[in-house]
Amino acid sequence: MTSVLESDMAAGGRLPPARGGLPYGVIEPLFALADSVLIVAAAVLAGAACQAAAGGSPSDVAALAGLGVVACVTYALGGYHLGIYRLPHLLQRDRGYSRILACWCFAVLALTVVLFLFKIGAAVSRGSVLSFALAGGPALIAWRRTAKRRLQAALVSGTIRGRRALLIGTVEELARVTRRDLLVSFGAEEIERVALPGGGGASDAAAVEQALERLRAVPLDEVLLAVSWSDPERLDLLRARFRLSPLPVRLLPDRAVSAVLKLQSAVARQSFTVEIQRAPLTAVERGTKRLMDIAIATVSLAVLAPLMAVVAIAVRLDSPGPVIFRQRRKGFNGREFVVFKFRTMTVLEDGASVVQARRVDPRITRLGRILRRTSIDELPQFLNVLRGEMSVVGPRPHAVVHDDEYGKIIANYAFRHHVKPGMTGWAQIHGYRGETAQLHLMEKRVLLDLWYINNWTIALDCRIVLKTVYELLREPNGH
Repeated sequence: MTSVLESDMAAGGRLPPARGGLPYGVIEPLFALADSVLIVAAAVLAGAACQAAAGGSPSDVAALAGLGVVACVTYALGGYHLGIYRLPHLLQRDRGYSRILACWCFAVLALTVVLFLFKIGAAVSRGSVLSFALAGGPALIAWRRTAKRRLQAALVSGTIRGRRALLIGTVEELARVTRRDLLVSFGAEEIERVALPGGGGASDAAAVEQALERLRAVPLDEVLLAVSWSDPERLDLLRARFRLSPLPVRLLPDRAVSAVLKLQSAVARQSFTVEIQRAPLTAVERGTKRLMDIAIATVSLAVLAPLMAVVAIAVRLDSPGPVIFRQRRKGFNGREFVVFKFRTMTVLEDGASVVQARRVDPRITRLGRILRRTSIDELPQFLNVLRGEMSVVGPRPHAVVHDDEYGKIIANYAFRHHVKPGMTGWAQIHGYRGETAQLHLMEKRVLLDLWYINNWTIALDCRIVLKTVYELLREPNGH
């Protein structure tokens, strides 16, 4: 598997990744905002010029601006309906101006109706309205021509930033997909490209495993599949394997479907992908959860700092060894991180063999029993939360060796990595906390974790946090 960094001649030049550039998603609203500002300015300037030419005093600027607002709202509504803000349309060099004129005529008609129905024509002269109507269309076309040239230059230079995507598919289908096509038609920026071997079966599975490893190593936003829609066996394999990843997966139109889509509008072509898998949380949900994590972790560390300092000194005096115990765990998307805890045992296991702590375990220190019973040993994990490796609420992370073991014998175990691991979780407030000596206990914990992932809300997180605090104050756990 290799990154696609070569020149794309079909796209008119190389399109290197530009993470500091303009996000794809803001281009359409930026064009709509610019059109709105232009329309309001044209209303004010055209009205003032008309009054000045007639030798009279300028009309009320607020009234003229009001005309512009009415016109820009109706123009934007018509524009979105006709697709003039879609990126494929914005990148057409010499076509599409008829749609702009059609939208402008619709806006002028709506403005005329508003003036008639609400009888506000006396506030502005008919000449001002006529001047505005005649000037607005050419101004919008002139602005659009200039903006299109700038947008084309930005596309060629690579300063437009799409969603970071891994593209995987057959050699034949990949040959049809250029970096420019992905960005323009689907809003995706190709970061990695993986070609599936022609043999299918085991060879395809090996290629997908490499792709999954790459997804854990490189920060990406989605996976795009470029395979034939008439190959159900390969589609089933890809769908099953990529369920292990939390990233959204979309199926691009294949050669046959693309031939039909050529007869459709650019808007239809852009939206015609099949969602194989959606992300467990949307961008807004992830942002909301992250803000909650930062707020809780920051306040908790500030309030609990004196207690943590005392505990650190006590751990140092109680037994030889480091104050903080560090162990590798698997987090979001299966990426490894180092979890922090106050040391409660005489051993520091983090390798191919990690023995779970038992309720009566000679390896636990005298102070460690108190820390584990009150969950004070978990407090340093607020640092993991601030670092973005964990969340306050989520599936509890296990040692890497245990993840590998349970992943082989418990169905859907890997789905726990579709969200960040947590300091507490849905399973923990239902009593599945600490040691899981028997397999059925871990299976039940996994079922509860998966329920949490599939039913997440910010209210559910708040409920789990409050329930955890209540349970710890009422009856410390005995893990």
